[in-house]
Amino acid sequence: DYTLDPLLEERGRGAALLTPTRICVKRLLRALSCCGESGSPVIRGMAHITGGGLNGNIPRVLPEHLCAVLDAQLWPLPPVFGWLAQEGDLGATDMARTFNCGIGMVVICAADGVDQVKQILAGEGETAYQIGRIESRQGDSAVRIRNMDRAWRKN
Repeated sequence: DYTLDPLLEERGRGAALLTPTRICVKRLLRALSCCGESGSPVIRGMAHITGGGLNGNIPRVLPEHLCAVLDAQLWPLPPVFGWLAQEGDLGATDMARTFNCGIGMVVICAADGVDQVKQILAGEGETAYQIGRIESRQGDSAVRIRNMDRAWRKN
């Protein structure tokens, strides 16, 4: 049994914090069989964004010479994360290093397959956002997230 601080419950955040992680593997199976114009599989990698956030999980599926360049303005930050940032006095970099910030699964796919994968996921009841692209790595960082401060600004 879990008990939460009454203030947390009063603000309506308790349920959001205790909601179990959604498992979306079954809904991804159909998308995994997609092939592009060349006949190659469209999906090149997937990362479940758990502890370690976006910055800690995406690099696990990238070769050393590639970097994921994300734009935080391309998906909505769920309210619970804004609340956590404010109450914990966390900056955007700490948020990306700690939480999934509303992105539970990252699917890396060929550019010519993005629309196909998004359509399949929508048909499976999933909301999918194109949140960035893969580029050659410049320096040590395997993940760069642009516009975090603007998109995740504390209110």
